[in-house]
Amino acid sequence: MAGQRAVARIGPGALLVLRALLAAAHPQCLDFRPPFRPPQPLSFCAQYSAFGCCTAEQDAALARRFRALETRMDAGVWATCAGYALDMLCQECSPYAAHLYDAEDPATPLRTVPGLCEDYCLDMWQTCRGLFRLLSPDRELWALESNRAKLCRYLSLDDTDYCFPSLLVNENLNSNLGRVVADAKGCLQLCLEEVANGLRNPVAMVHARDGSHRFFVAEQVGLVWTYLPDRSRLEKPFLNVSQAVLTSPWEGDERGFLGLAFHPRFPHPSKLYVYYSVGVGFREWIRISEFRVSEGDENTVDHGSERIILEIEEPASNHNGGQLLFGDDGFLYIFTGDGGMAGDPFGKFGNAQNKSALLGKVLRIDVDRKERGLLYGIPPDNPFVDDPGARPEVYALGVRNMWRCSFDRGDPMSGTGRGRLFCGDVGQNKYEEVDLVERGRNYGWRAREGFECYDRKLCANASLDDVLPIFAYPHKLGKSVTGGYVYRGCEYPNLNGLYIFGDFMSGRLMSLRENPETGQWKYSEVCMGRGQTCAFPGLINNYYPYIISFAEDEAGELYFMSTGVPSATAAHGVIYKVIDPSRRAPPGKCKIRPAQVKVKSHLIPFVPKEKFIRTPESTPRPTARAPTKAPRRRRPTAAPPAPTPRPTKPARPTRRPGARRGGGRRRGRPSTAVSEPQNGSVRLVRPAGLSPGSGRVEVFIGGRWGTVCDDAWDTKAAAVVCRQLGFAHAVRAAKRAEFGEGRALRILLDDVRCAGSERNLLECAHAGVGTHNCKHDEDAGVECSHQDPNL
Repeated sequence: MAGQRAVARIGPGALLVLRALLAAAHPQCLDFRPPFRPPQPLSFCAQYSAFGCCTAEQDAALARRFRALETRMDAGVWATCAGYALDMLCQECSPYAAHLYDAEDPATPLRTVPGLCEDYCLDMWQTCRGLFRLLSPDRELWALESNRAKLCRYLSLDDTDYCFPSLLVNENLNSNLGRVVADAKGCLQLCLEEVANGLRNPVAMVHARDGSHRFFVAEQVGLVWTYLPDRSRLEKPFLNVSQAVLTSPWEGDERGFLGLAFHPRFPHPSKLYVYYSVGVGFREWIRISEFRVSEGDENTVDHGSERIILEIEEPASNHNGGQLLFGDDGFLYIFTGDGGMAGDPFGKFGNAQNKSALLGKVLRIDVDRKERGLLYGIPPDNPFVDDPGARPEVYALGVRNMWRCSFDRGDPMSGTGRGRLFCGDVGQNKYEEVDLVERGRNYGWRAREGFECYDRKLCANASLDDVLPIFAYPHKLGKSVTGGYVYRGCEYPNLNGLYIFGDFMSGRLMSLRENPETGQWKYSEVCMGRGQTCAFPGLINNYYPYIISFAEDEAGELYFMSTGVPSATAAHGVIYKVIDPSRRAPPGKCKIRPAQVKVKSHLIPFVPKEKFIRTPESTPRPTARAPTKAPRRRRPTAAPPAPTPRPTKPARPTRRPGARRGGGRRRGRPSTAVSEPQNGSVRLVRPAGLSPGSGRVEVFIGGRWGTVCDDAWDTKAAAVVCRQLGFAHAVRAAKRAEFGEGRALRILLDDVRCAGSERNLLECAHAGVGTHNCKHDEDAGVECSHQDPNL
């Protein structure tokens, strides 16, 4: 009854604290990695058979140590002490072994005896003090053997929550043990491992399915790099079509090298297929080409082997699609955008609803044969091969701009889910969506955006017969979905079946998990682990916010690519591997044996640059809510999460837009409050048509925005402003209101003199806030760039 009354008195705040404590648990083994489920029950340390840190081999080694101890003690004493010996030895198998042995950090010395709770230590000393000497070679411990109080202080832990045996009954440490941990708001706590860095808008990472476990990373400018399993990069590019690729340095340019895929039987034939933008004059189009790998170097493409198999003219420079995938059927799937602009304004119903247009579609072709005067074949079961008003390549329609799609490998044991095609389709004004693409289906654009009607006249057309997405979310959560993968790797069993994706604009990582009985999809946001959750060697808990693409390696492990500066020429891109800190596969189960590859190029070793950031907790995520309207169609759907309030931003391109210019990174979730700029913040105001790096300088001081006079204004002051805005270089300092006069604002700074290293203009010498002898026809400006203007 006393326990029941205590529970009854716990209020909501205390429950939130309890849930936060649950999330703070940090299981870790002596090899500095998460615990696992042993492949078979342990015979000696049986209490850790379900979950812990010992394999059968380690368990057997502990049993041999136990038997060796028995031979060194008197039989009568051993009868009393055997239980203590079993306890001491088996803590190496505890899921919290690293805490018990002070081994969270490889730099700290390892204890020889696990940390003991005081009462347990006192009891053990009373009856079996001689066992300490047999368990440990620590002579300092031996010296304390006769002093019970000092010895037990020596064996205590600073964090008493983890001492043995109290941790065995600590509900906070054991209730969610071995599961993916969520914070108090339900946000899944995962970690990351840096895999590659210094990339220019990495748009794709693929493998060749040839057993080599290489991965190939494509940059938007048109270069593809080869990485070996040890993460070293070949100095010579695998492919370089940068001279042919149409793109620009401007943040938000959607054109460029957008996708590649290896032939499903690679290396026989040794072919790959690429998707990139080209243009001449005012004409632009997308190109799908075939290349062969060089006969003399399997890490280089024969650039003279290019065979153009399909080109599609683009009426505008955005919505370029870009995904290439081979299915289990051996056919190539091509994902095109609707042609650009806004609202798919082309023709009576738009490109996406026009079966005779190749834009706004999922196409499927056979690259192994040619027919009908085409440079490829048409699969005989394509849905519209017998429709005279349709292009035979069309596999699915009603697509706006699918950005990153993937085939599900299927459950490793049962194969469930294999072949399902997931796509993120970027929305127009209100919603982003995730679709399951099926043969012959219509995905609704431009009649529908997400679950809602966009073109009401088209939406009311009974012949539309469109398929609703499995999930859609409003633009208050993000404005540019980046499709991901269903995790089917070996290393992190808890993630199996979890579809992980993101949003380029908001930097959110998100997930969906299907209920196999109902077919409904449950949404959970993914956050970086709070507190000590990611405190493993080599792991980090932060990432750059512009999530460009997702990938899986040959073994099925999951990655994503993001950048701090979304420009095709800014080398700020990083590749991250997704890590579950709560549970791993048993040691040795996921070991790969890469096929040997002859390397002729110089190797550049991988040097990680990102750091673990200590944070007390992850910031809140938006809570899920029921949809305002129940979906009326046949596709099971997940309810969108409630929107998170965010600062209002000007309209941007709908994919890879130039949002924040800072190179900041996401640490958990962003703050949900609309915050006032800090003193000294700057912004650029520019006439229409200018690049994002040029404009009139406006500074925020004392709760208001104002302008800066150009007296003493020079490139050092411009460098301070450009650096604040995330640009690497100041091209020039502009004067005489070159970018317009800010007459509606006060002049806040004059006579600004900077050394160039200051964090903001307030740290520079100036006449004083609000003190000036100038007019707005002297408003100062800057021109910034991500590229060195001297190169």
